[in-house]
Amino acid sequence: MSRAAEAAMTASYKSLKEDFVSNLAGGSIAEINYVTAVAPIALILWAALQSRLKFFKPYTPLAFAVDFLLNVGAILLATTLYSHNPLLLNALILAPVAIVYALPIVPPAKKAKLPPSKSASDGERQNPLPKKPFLTIYRGAMMAITSIAILAVDFQIFPRRFAKVETWGTSLMDVGVGSFVFSAGVVAARPLLKEKLAGKTTPLTTRLFRSVRHSAPLLVLGFIRLYTVKGLDYAEHVTEYGVHWNFFFTLGLLPPFVAFFQSAFQVIPSYAALGIILCSAYQITLEFTNLKAFVLTGPREDLLSKNREGIFSFIGYLSIFLVGQSTGMIVIPRSLSKATSGPAQRKRLLLTLGAWSTVWILLFVATSSYSYGLSLSVSRRLANLPYFFWTCAFNSSQITAFCLVETLFFPQVYKSVDAKSENETYELSTPRVFGAFNRNGLAIFLAANILTGLINLTVPTLHMSGVQAMAILFTYASVLTGLAIGLDLCDISIKL
Repeated sequence: MSRAAEAAMTASYKSLKEDFVSNLAGGSIAEINYVTAVAPIALILWAALQSRLKFFKPYTPLAFAVDFLLNVGAILLATTLYSHNPLLLNALILAPVAIVYALPIVPPAKKAKLPPSKSASDGERQNPLPKKPFLTIYRGAMMAITSIAILAVDFQIFPRRFAKVETWGTSLMDVGVGSFVFSAGVVAARPLLKEKLAGKTTPLTTRLFRSVRHSAPLLVLGFIRLYTVKGLDYAEHVTEYGVHWNFFFTLGLLPPFVAFFQSAFQVIPSYAALGIILCSAYQITLEFTNLKAFVLTGPREDLLSKNREGIFSFIGYLSIFLVGQSTGMIVIPRSLSKATSGPAQRKRLLLTLGAWSTVWILLFVATSSYSYGLSLSVSRRLANLPYFFWTCAFNSSQITAFCLVETLFFPQVYKSVDAKSENETYELSTPRVFGAFNRNGLAIFLAANILTGLINLTVPTLHMSGVQAMAILFTYASVLTGLAIGLDLCDISIKL
């Protein structure tokens, strides 16, 4: 790049920085928290119905309808009709809980007691990495709100402040993108924990081969999306990821890079610390070099400059993924310590999750506060340090909230003494809708993208009235949920 071009780029960036107030977009973090709180709030009502009345067992058509309305419909309403007053929606959902508790409790079915020897034998065979309802619910809720938002954003009934911001600011969809990566990191901790339990260490070459094999389908989807978007002249924002880059490329390239960082784990035995160090180094580079100016205002001349947003924001997303892995190392194992079990173990888990949530919140305040911090602005486009801390704080808090609801309403989950009862309590305390969304998450996300494209190509979404928009969105959500439930009923898991 010539000195004249570099000077022009720097001047352009300074002008952009001076106009920061006019560039700030999106909604407040408090409002985003109120909207996303609908998932834990709706779960409270679902849990009350299930724990007191066994409403969702058996899973009848009526049970499915209520499950859908509480766990998917409520999210849709919070982001559309009740977007200006999410607290009212939360209060309306929470109000019936008192009525449910006023009704007579349905007594549990009597079970024949197993001989002590058999019970102990079953207990020994308990999975050290069991399925946990609150983790399934967290991932299912994240997938549901993401699938809804990618279509709802095309209608006027979806507030513009919830859509992705151009450069600076916070919005619902901005935190949704980071949450998708964080969630993927949580799940990625499971194979690492299996290796740890087996006392094995996988060679770097083997890890790379496995990661490339896992990445291949996502990269293929990325090229398919690139071809369809360009071929159909579908509306896109170049400043989101660049000219050719898209989110599937980001997801697809994460596993190979994480494979390298597993080697660094031998030196710094904390994925959270690795994530902080990596993103801090990236932020320092943004602040003390021309990288920030290049990403925001540089010319698009070659492949790198044309896709600079996707390429450089990848560093921030990789950092988020590493913290997700760190969280997975905490929440996936049966216990954090061999010395504790049952109620004591669950208490320790809640305290650990609460402590990490507090740490991420404080770090976010330290980097973004104008009065007490570094006065850095959140930028999903850059995936910078404040965005990194915000995403980690949001997801850690969400997981903590879901874990707390499970602990209060379904204590039998962490009190199970054998594998059979553990599986039964998992089914009892997990909404079927969220379980289905979690089971085939990427397949449902792909279906959501396809349906979103078809609807936009056939319907003038921006000109739809509120009633028409809600009818389309509820139909779309019903189709996706029906697809997820159908795959689950047929015991089909599609791995991408």
